[in-house]
Amino acid sequence: MRHGNLPAELNRFVGRTSELAELGRLLQDARLVTVVGVGGVGKTRFASHAAALLQERYCDGVWLAELSSVRDPDLLEHALAQALGLTDHTSRTPRAALIAHLEERRLLLVLDGFEQLVDSCAELVRELLRRAPGLHVLAVGRRPLQVDGESTFPLAPMADSDAVRLFADRAAVGQPTFRLTGGNLRHVTELCRRLDGIPLALELAAGRARTLSVEQLLQRLDDRFRLLTGGSRGALPRHQTLRTAIGWSHELCTSEQRLLWARLSVFSGQFDLEAVEYICGGSGLPSEQILDVLGELLAQSVVVPEDGPAGRRYRMLDTVREYGAEWLTATGDTDRLRRRHRDWYLGLATWCELDWFSPRQAEVAARIDCELPNLRTAMECSLEFPGDAHLAQYLAGTLWFYWVGCGRLSEGRHWLAHVLEADAERDTSRLKALWVLGYVAVLQGDAAAAVAALQECREEAELSGDATAAAYALHRTGCLALVTDDVERAEQLLRQAIESYAEIGELNSNVLMAQVELAMAVAFRGDLAEAALICEDVVAVCEDHGERWAMAYALYVLGYAQWTRGRTEQARKLLTECLVVNHAFHDLLGSVLALEMLALVTLEEGDPAEAALLQGAAERIWPSVGLPLFGSAHYSGPHALCEERSRKELGDGPYERVRREGALLEIDEAVSRAVHRPVLREDPPVPAPQGARGRRADVVLQSSENREVRPDQRA
Repeated sequence: MRHGNLPAELNRFVGRTSELAELGRLLQDARLVTVVGVGGVGKTRFASHAAALLQERYCDGVWLAELSSVRDPDLLEHALAQALGLTDHTSRTPRAALIAHLEERRLLLVLDGFEQLVDSCAELVRELLRRAPGLHVLAVGRRPLQVDGESTFPLAPMADSDAVRLFADRAAVGQPTFRLTGGNLRHVTELCRRLDGIPLALELAAGRARTLSVEQLLQRLDDRFRLLTGGSRGALPRHQTLRTAIGWSHELCTSEQRLLWARLSVFSGQFDLEAVEYICGGSGLPSEQILDVLGELLAQSVVVPEDGPAGRRYRMLDTVREYGAEWLTATGDTDRLRRRHRDWYLGLATWCELDWFSPRQAEVAARIDCELPNLRTAMECSLEFPGDAHLAQYLAGTLWFYWVGCGRLSEGRHWLAHVLEADAERDTSRLKALWVLGYVAVLQGDAAAAVAALQECREEAELSGDATAAAYALHRTGCLALVTDDVERAEQLLRQAIESYAEIGELNSNVLMAQVELAMAVAFRGDLAEAALICEDVVAVCEDHGERWAMAYALYVLGYAQWTRGRTEQARKLLTECLVVNHAFHDLLGSVLALEMLALVTLEEGDPAEAALLQGAAERIWPSVGLPLFGSAHYSGPHALCEERSRKELGDGPYERVRREGALLEIDEAVSRAVHRPVLREDPPVPAPQGARGRRADVVLQSSENREVRPDQRA
């Protein structure tokens, strides 16, 4: 089970011992504490380090939401959901999903960089604290949220002794021989005082210790301060001290370093070397020089490195980025760089969509997770420039694999609806956004929105002769029919869509999902042999291309088929692999469907108590997916059989007790339990009743009359 997402510290945390202790005491008494202070005073690092020290207090972990790259208030809740690892496939609002996730948990949520969203953030925090009694919030910004019950923790600059230690520690990174000595201690102390003990200013100065002595650093900085104060040694305001220190560091940069600093300001959040080389190269800064120039900015602490699932990446601190953005504006090059940034991320999304159908699916998922702030910025840029809205539509549609395959339906729905409101030509980009919106709406159980989007897409595709868009609209309409138990129509539409895909030469994960959905329709009408053959073909194609996501759904159908034939061991193997793959992609639908079937397999293996526990675990997940088992008579068959037999063997009371125990499991725990089959119960296994296998397919495939149904998710 994950207990948070705090990043690993890349260098040593220095000082602040008394402040850390005081913040810990405050968080014992208050559920909302806001660390405030001037830019560069080290609020983010201090709060993250403090949160890491306090993790044992919070059984559900410590979670960091970095909000500085979020500009649109409508994306605030999506950003929090992403930070919490919250996957929600339903059509409920992101706020409702957040409340449902937090209301029974005890955790610490760290909100960093909310200044541009202070009103929206304050209102959201107020409601979350009211609705989730176990939630504590540690906010980090330049001003309080001004929410009732908030305690404010002003973070002062570092004391002289801590400041000296920090400077010495960072200077030794660039110059390993650097040591505090009797000869330089006085100058280091004076330098730290001149910089008012502001950590960012100290780190920028330490980055220069490779090429300048401490005496030279102090002299150059002192000269600049004297200029700003008219020759006196009067103290500057601390915000001016930091700005002066940044400006001084900027002046000491070469022209290429200053140019790269300015151009890097177009990024939101993290970025990688390839993006820097493309976006920032040219016009005075050849691409082949980027690596060396970036290395110098890293050495000077203008840029900081970050390691994660997508490899080595970089980030600029907000204060430093803002300074660079001002210089970029002064050069008159901002619009060109923003478009260049947008074009790079359009290309990245295109590459990732193609690479989704390859052995690199997991890499693609990790990459898009990291790049989401930049992708948001690219869509916003396209909507701001006249005539470019079609590019925003293209980008939102191209990211279908992320919205759908990686559990980001809610944000995907937001962007798809937003870009389709823009005034743009009715071209292929718009048609793609329409069918993807229809797909997302099907998965969220919003039949009306799905029908409207898919019908519009199909009609416009037929008028324009766009066979590809027409095939996708047909496919997703068939998917909608499947989850609403209109099996005959679903089979007809899906066969037509597959034929259309073949005619236009389309082969990707979507096409394979159409075949899996057809197999489900065929299975529901009773032809398990044909369903298995279809999915065996899908698995073969997936293995040829290294595709895992669509294959997991094919394994689900094959596991279902093996179970109906009484082949429990084979069914478990297939369903376990299905569960592991879907969980890795944060695909809740595939995960919960596999859990439901594994509960039935576990029952067949003679452990009704463990089967009931897995049913309880699935029950907890379904609200984040939609209507349990889509309200479908066909999909509900295995669940109903498992519950009926488990109740009979355990008794109503024990069944309910164990089911409630399962409902307390987090999804990571439930998946681990299902995969590793823990033997935790002392009671001997209860043998399955004779004759159960013979009844199995009939129970699974029977229809329930007068059942209220609605679409919810993909098959």
